[in-house]
Amino acid sequence: MAEGYIKVVDLHTHTLFSDGELVPAELAQRARVAGYSYLGLSDHADSSNLEFCVSALVRAAKDLSKAYPGFTVIPGIELTHVPPSDIPELIAAARSLGAKYVVVHGETPVEPVEPGTNFASISGGCDILAHPGFLTQEEAKIAAKNGVFLEISARGGHSLTNGYVVQLARKNGAKMLINSDAHSIGDILTPEKQKKVALGAGLSEKEYEEILAGAYKFAEKLVKG
Repeated sequence: MAEGYIKVVDLHTHTLFSDGELVPAELAQRARVAGYSYLGLSDHADSSNLEFCVSALVRAAKDLSKAYPGFTVIPGIELTHVPPSDIPELIAAARSLGAKYVVVHGETPVEPVEPGTNFASISGGCDILAHPGFLTQEEAKIAAKNGVFLEISARGGHSLTNGYVVQLARKNGAKMLINSDAHSIGDILTPEKQKKVALGAGLSEKEYEEILAGAYKFAEKLVKG
């Protein structure tokens, strides 16, 4: 892979519109300097704040992408601790409001996420299942069939099952993304840190490069779409 191609694609970050520490402009500037090419904004949302968050992130992404040629901000959303039965409807609502992609807060081993969230998300139309924890083989198969990305997380706690997720994704042909789940300055990735997360999860150099190429392709598709 050409050295100039090794830039960060990170589609899971948070601003102060939910529980992040930075306004979108500062997050974007720090990410750009750290070596990002694509930054996805995906604040936590449920039915109460979905409209506000999506509209705010769409506006911020448009302004910031225009300001920095060669660096693109993409508006998304992360549905978080939503009852599984509500997930498909909220995914559709987020898209109708302008979210370019939808992340769902998966069944991480360090939070009391409602059982059934992983299944409802991958079968209900999400793009990325964040920190899916101990997802089942059947769920991994459905993710592969539906083109849902399984997240390899750089965030402490959520990253505990990265190796397990890699094994299931690899076995069942599911796509993967390496995301920061950034909430603060210290969470922002560099190309070197993103690679360490990948290799630490048990991915090979070749697999890491394939995941990065897939991330670029997906981000470009979101921008064009």
